[in-house]
Amino acid sequence: MMKNLIVFTTAFLFIFTTGYAQSDSSTIQLGAKGGVNFSKLSGDDFDDVDSRTSFNVGLVAEIPLSERISFQPEVFYSGQGFDILERDQDNVFDTDQNIEYQLDYIQVPLLLKAYLVKGLSVEAGPQFGFKIHEEFDSEPTSDGGDLEIDEDDSYVKDFDTSVALGTSYKFDNGFFLSARYTLGLTSIFEDDTFFEDVDGKNEVWQFGLGFMF
Repeated sequence: MMKNLIVFTTAFLFIFTTGYAQSDSSTIQLGAKGGVNFSKLSGDDFDDVDSRTSFNVGLVAEIPLSERISFQPEVFYSGQGFDILERDQDNVFDTDQNIEYQLDYIQVPLLLKAYLVKGLSVEAGPQFGFKIHEEFDSEPTSDGGDLEIDEDDSYVKDFDTSVALGTSYKFDNGFFLSARYTLGLTSIFEDDTFFEDVDGKNEVWQFGLGFMF
């Protein structure tokens, strides 16, 4: 699946960068962005999990490389993880009893952006994640139930690598809308623990609003 995504993205960017669309600026632009996350773990060992709803917020830059291509580095906070679905006595999922596994990262994507038409672009590239917080929340809809996981007791790696694919539309006033999908390249679990053979990769959908200054 990952190989197909990379091949498709490369071909997609090549086709459209040979067209006539161009960036709206020839100078470096800086901006801020924020939005909603829908995250979970993908893999055969995580069929009974649901997505965690959280948010992302951070900074973005756009550095023009040509009339149609820009380099877009970013740094932002990203609330990730997943919901553990609890079953009742009839083996039916009880959504009121979910336990939220929270994994929070500072994410640094390094994206290549290609403009299709004025304002509309596609983007792709690697993303590097640095874990900053980890906890269980047995009461995700209230202020209680938080159980923070100490670094010495964690089975989750401090560093994660993903591939990011997305699209955005920038308005003439500087505001932009974005949608992005990221998928981890390796399991988030440490190799020298009993989770060594567990297949669990971060998977996140992001939708947001930003502004370029």
